[in-house]
Amino acid sequence: MWRITRACGHRGRERASVFVTELHPAADAAAREAVLGRIRKRDFDATHHCSAWRDSAGGHGADDDGEPSGTAGGPMLRVLEGEDLVEVLAVCSRWFGGTKLGTGGLVRAYTEGVQGAVAEARALGLLEEVRRWSLGTIRVPAGQAHLPFAALGGVKDLAFLGQRFEGTEAAIAFRVPEGEEAALEALWRDRSRGGGILWGAFADPAPPFADPS
Repeated sequence: MWRITRACGHRGRERASVFVTELHPAADAAAREAVLGRIRKRDFDATHHCSAWRDSAGGHGADDDGEPSGTAGGPMLRVLEGEDLVEVLAVCSRWFGGTKLGTGGLVRAYTEGVQGAVAEARALGLLEEVRRWSLGTIRVPAGQAHLPFAALGGVKDLAFLGQRFEGTEAAIAFRVPEGEEAALEALWRDRSRGGGILWGAFADPAPPFADPS
């Protein structure tokens, strides 16, 4: 997965219509609404403000904003999916030039708009990888709080996030890249003689401490 670090855009023309496409970092609904509101206010004279978005948890959406159904937001979303962009809002503002483009022309214009904005983001070095992590928590007797650190401290890409004590128990939280859970659990079970791990998941940035139990 990838995300953009700052806004960028692309300007195109299809016959007499002008299409201005922008990509904005937007991790949640509030951020998306704020960006779209600013664009609508700034470009109040545009005929349409079509949009598509994806988040890092699998959520997505698209809006044709008055264009024929399936000719704008959907094609825009498919570009975001193909590029595996997340935490992003794409907005394409169209100024109608008086000539109808037909279904094929609209799909092409909105697709190329987002493709152009992505190409611009890539050329400017604005794309950064989003790694998905699994969050693990190990619970041990308080007197053995050092054991997870000793047993797992050398595992590649594992990062300890913190520990806390709850009565007679200690909870130690860590993160590993998604897909490493089974191997790590087997390792911990072997080294702890039967211990288990509680799992959760998140995308960067990681929380300082979280317990999925």
